[in-house]
Amino acid sequence: MLHGSYPQPPLGAGHLSVEYDPRPSAVGEARAEVRRHLEGWGLADHDDVVDVAELLVSELATNALLHSAGRFRLTLSAAHGILRCEVQDSGSRVPTVLDASDAENGRGMFLVDTLARRWGCHRDGPGKTVWFELGTCECVPPSCRFPVIALS
Repeated sequence: MLHGSYPQPPLGAGHLSVEYDPRPSAVGEARAEVRRHLEGWGLADHDDVVDVAELLVSELATNALLHSAGRFRLTLSAAHGILRCEVQDSGSRVPTVLDASDAENGRGMFLVDTLARRWGCHRDGPGKTVWFELGTCECVPPSCRFPVIALS
């Protein structure tokens, strides 16, 4: 049985929450914030965690701008080998995964569904929070979405 370490961010640095105004530059600002904090938490050397998190946050932030009329909040937390990213907005439209065929738009949630370990959405009063999780533990292959439990 292989045992790997669970890289953790420095004490006191495992949580971030930032609110953005509804303007196009907010998506780039959110991406930069993700990269800066994850690198600062020591997660830059774990597979493609920073690149994938940056891409998926970009998709969720873009959806927040397109489908809600107000500000959105980005929240990141890292603990126990899991990075959780959340984007909260005032929109009521729940995201759906569309076929990634030849459509020019609507592939963002397909990317989230494909690249995240798991994801979901829950309502927050009049708005919603869309979240995804990525593994930061080197002992679990990135392609594994859920652990397999053998029953004897």
